[in-house]
Amino acid sequence: MTTLPAMSAARRRSSGGFWRRTWAMLIKEFIQLKRDRVSFAMIIMIPLVQLLLFGYAINTNPRHLPTAVLLQEQSDLGHSILKAIQNTAYFDVTHIVQDKTEFDHLLASGAVLFAIEIPANFERAVRRGDRPALLVAADATDPVAAGSAMAALGTLVQTALQHDRAVPDGVAPPFEIRTHARYNPAANTSFNIVPGLVGTILTMTMLIFTALSVTREIERGTMESLLAMPITPVEIIAIGIGLFGVPLLGSLLLLALLSTLFITTNLSIGYTFSTIAQNQLQAMQMSMMFFLPNILLSGFMFPFAGMPAWAQWIGEFLPLTHYLRIVRGIMLKGAAIADLRYDTLALAALMLIAMIIAITRFRRTLD
Repeated sequence: MTTLPAMSAARRRSSGGFWRRTWAMLIKEFIQLKRDRVSFAMIIMIPLVQLLLFGYAINTNPRHLPTAVLLQEQSDLGHSILKAIQNTAYFDVTHIVQDKTEFDHLLASGAVLFAIEIPANFERAVRRGDRPALLVAADATDPVAAGSAMAALGTLVQTALQHDRAVPDGVAPPFEIRTHARYNPAANTSFNIVPGLVGTILTMTMLIFTALSVTREIERGTMESLLAMPITPVEIIAIGIGLFGVPLLGSLLLLALLSTLFITTNLSIGYTFSTIAQNQLQAMQMSMMFFLPNILLSGFMFPFAGMPAWAQWIGEFLPLTHYLRIVRGIMLKGAAIADLRYDTLALAALMLIAMIIAITRFRRTLD
C-alpha cells in the first residue's frame, strides 16, 4: 500500500518533470526562432506595425485638407475669407489658381480635395445687397474626408464677416455658400469602396500567390509551373458596375493599361519576397507584412488626407496608394492620363525598383 509521503514525492517528481519539459520546449523554440530569423522578425514587427498604425496613423476626422482658391478679385472681403479658410483646421490652402481650367484640373487629378472660387465683383455685390455666391467644389469620392470640412464652411463665413465687417451673431450673412460635391454627389460609400477593392484584390492575389508559388517551386527544385491569376481586373470592374452601379466615366483601355502596370509591380514585389523567403510560411509572413500597410495607409479604409505627414510619406511608397487614385480617378472622375501623370510615374518607378531587386536576387538565388 502506497504511503502518503511516497505519493507526495511522486507528485513533486511529476511536477518537476513538467516544468523541465516546458523549459526544454521553450529553449527549443527560441533556438528554432534564432535559426529562422525572418519568422522571428515577423513575430516582433507585425504587432509593432499594427500598434503604430492604429494608434497614430488612423484618423477618421481628417483635417488640413489640400485646398485650391480661385480669387478673381483683390478685395478686403476676399482676403478676409481666404485668411479665415487658412485659419481653420480643416482647410490647407496649397494652390492659388488663376483660371477655371487649373481649378478643374487640380480636382480631377486629386491634388486638392476642395476648390473655392471667390468670383469677380464679389465685394461690390455684397455692398449692394445682392447676396452673391461663394462657390465651393468638393471631391466627394471619399465622403468621410469631405463631410466634416463641408459642415465647417458655415462658421467660416461668419468668422470672416465678423473680422472684416463686424457682423453680429444671428444676422444672416450678405452672401451664400454654394457647395458642389463632385464625382459622388449622393455620398454613396460603395462608389468609393468598390473601385478600391479592385486594387486591394489585385494586391492580395498577385503579391501573396506569386510569393507562395515561386517559393513552392524553389522548395521542390522545379520552376515549371507559373502563377495563374484567379480573376482579372476587367472581371472585378464588371462585378462592381453590375452589382453596385459604380460608374465608369473614363477610358476602359487606360484603366486596363494602368492596371497592367500595377499588376507588374506587385508581381515583382512577390518575386522579391520569394527570393528572400526560405519556405512558404516565410513568404506568407512577408506578404502579409507588406499587405497590411497597403490596406491601412493607401486611403482604402481610412482617408489618406487625415493621416499624419510621416504616414502619408510611407503611403506614397506603396503601389496601392497610387493605383487607388488612378482607378477612382478614371471610374468616378473620368480622369485622363494628364490628370494621373504623377501617380502613373510613381507607380512606374516603384515597378522598376521592385523589378530590379527581384531580378538581382533571383539570379543570386539560382547561383
